[in-house]
Amino acid sequence: MGYLGRRIGLSQDVGDSNPGAAGGSVGGGILDLFTNGYFERQGDLYNDPGLGPTGLTATGGVISDYTSGSDVYRAHIFASSGTFDVTALGSLPASVEYLVVAGGGGGGGGVYSGGGGAGGVRTNLSGHPMSTNNPSITVSTSPGSYTVTIGGGGNGAPLSTSAGDNGTNSVFSTITSHGGGGGQGRSQNGPGKPGGSGGGQSYGPGPQGYGYNPSTPAPVLGAVPLPSPYTITQGQDGGFSPDGSWYGTGGGGAGQQGSGQNDGPWPTYGYPGGDGVQVYIAGPPTNTGIGQTSSWFAGGGGGGGPHASPVLSLGGAGGGGVGGSPATNAGAGSGLYSTGSGGGGGQPQSPAGAGSNLGGNGGSGIVVVRYKIASIATAKATGGAISYYGGKTIHTFTSTGTFTAPGTFSETVEYLVIGGGGSGGSGSDNTNTGGGGGGAGTYRTSSVAITSGTYNITIGAGGGRNNGSNNGSQGGTTTLALPSSVASPGGGYGYFGPTPGYDGGSSGGTVTQATTATGDPFPGTIGATPTSGWGHIGNNASSTPAYNAGGGGGAGGAAPPQPGANLSPGGIGIQIPSTFRNPVSTVGAPGPTSPGVAGADTSGKFYVAGGGGGAAGYPQPAQPKGGDGGFGGGGDGGGIDPNGNSFTGNGFDATQNTGSGGGGGPTGDNTFSGGGGSGIVLIAYPS
Repeated sequence: MGYLGRRIGLSQDVGDSNPGAAGGSVGGGILDLFTNGYFERQGDLYNDPGLGPTGLTATGGVISDYTSGSDVYRAHIFASSGTFDVTALGSLPASVEYLVVAGGGGGGGGVYSGGGGAGGVRTNLSGHPMSTNNPSITVSTSPGSYTVTIGGGGNGAPLSTSAGDNGTNSVFSTITSHGGGGGQGRSQNGPGKPGGSGGGQSYGPGPQGYGYNPSTPAPVLGAVPLPSPYTITQGQDGGFSPDGSWYGTGGGGAGQQGSGQNDGPWPTYGYPGGDGVQVYIAGPPTNTGIGQTSSWFAGGGGGGGPHASPVLSLGGAGGGGVGGSPATNAGAGSGLYSTGSGGGGGQPQSPAGAGSNLGGNGGSGIVVVRYKIASIATAKATGGAISYYGGKTIHTFTSTGTFTAPGTFSETVEYLVIGGGGSGGSGSDNTNTGGGGGGAGTYRTSSVAITSGTYNITIGAGGGRNNGSNNGSQGGTTTLALPSSVASPGGGYGYFGPTPGYDGGSSGGTVTQATTATGDPFPGTIGATPTSGWGHIGNNASSTPAYNAGGGGGAGGAAPPQPGANLSPGGIGIQIPSTFRNPVSTVGAPGPTSPGVAGADTSGKFYVAGGGGGAAGYPQPAQPKGGDGGFGGGGDGGGIDPNGNSFTGNGFDATQNTGSGGGGGPTGDNTFSGGGGSGIVLIAYPS
């Protein structure tokens, strides 16, 4: 007999795990206290060798369980809006630590334009330099639901005469981080916009866009209300050129002011964006699965260069977009999704045409909430966000990283690999047609036996938003470099007129012509896929006349045909395999509660890879939005008002880390389509 944790019982080598064992000889006495507490809460282990200290019981976001010293933490990672729901309090403190990053600002339009400022950053992580004056939050079960709002990145300016849009705020409970300031456009000769971090200025004398920090003076802040005095730092100012410069200044980052004229000699390209900050709140420093490499967030966008600029100006560390390079005809870069980074300024003016001055879009924000749950837990491998469910260890990769298995590792792993979703096409004023919805990324799942090694994982980005009678962008390919590499191509993009949508894992929507999907049709049973994965075609919206555009295909079904002038939804996605459906996690997006598909459950959760909805055209009745995005995270198409003008302003973005297609952009050369959702990789093996 052994004694551990207030439980006397036979060791697991001698005792019987069956609750009905003869003589009551139920084993398990040598389990450590964390393992007992964890699996007892999950309902996966009968044996109870004694209860140690326990943390909160909560749901929401992607779950990451990890050790830091002798402490075990659980982090809830929100890349899209949701709720943090607390259902029970444990014996450990009920206070939580948080990271709240707002959406980054868009870059200014044209050459010499300012880079977008990063979204504001707020955290109370113990010991972090930005935790000063950020309050603690103690949660309870009445009420036990805390709102999480993820700020979107601001659109890059479509014209040289306009500034980029500010990013939108991110919120957790009572904590609000302000969206990053937009970079100023080339022709405006003026300051960047204020925000969490300020936008860069275009050529011409200052001032720069102000960021939210105690050293900021009290300018007129317009639509971004910042309380005074500024006791809480969220970010830094945009770059400053007091005498004017033929170079756009960099947007401010959370940890550094954007670069400008006072920071050294004029470069041969735009001034760099300010660096962001590192925040290790979701896992170990080497591989947390979020942010840019090594958990950097909120970098400023690079400024736009002059006509002869041979290179791109750098975005700040944390995911800031590069500034444009006219000499090489390279466009401005967008801020990295889920980092709150600013978009680059100054896409070249040549070749001329709609969208040629477009600044980079800001990156969407992120919220992470963590708390202590116990002491000491181990996983057999490292990489991504690690959680435990159903006797399995699950690694969730929402950004590029590595899965590292030590020399003792020899397991059959189950995997799910989803490509990035395509973006929707822009609407066209010339033909009054809406843009087609983006197609979903390829859905691939299977299992394979692997041994020790380092396996690279690349998460395909969603296709970027676009405007001005343009096609969308194809989603990026997601790869899992196991001994036999697994690749899931991105979704096809939507088209803006009577031309075919681009082929992809699932193809994008169009107006009059059919498309082809590279994925195989979903057979109706969730399980191992063929090497080509699952994907379906977009809809060609055969309306007469062809004003509405078709929806993009989803991994679970083609975009439904819509005769006449009806709005075209995107194709449906598919639930992730049951192995990965941890009830406390919110991987994926909502779906049907009565799916009628073998292997699916009725939870209405865990769907991925839905197609984007097609946008509305004109003339026809006003529509508040276009076709619905497909279940799984597809973006809705944009709508129109009674006069044929854009009703919503833009198509709707797909949900991040679902591989879903973005919604088509409504009629109008200065409206945007919805961006595609980035991909995801899940890996599971026996704990």
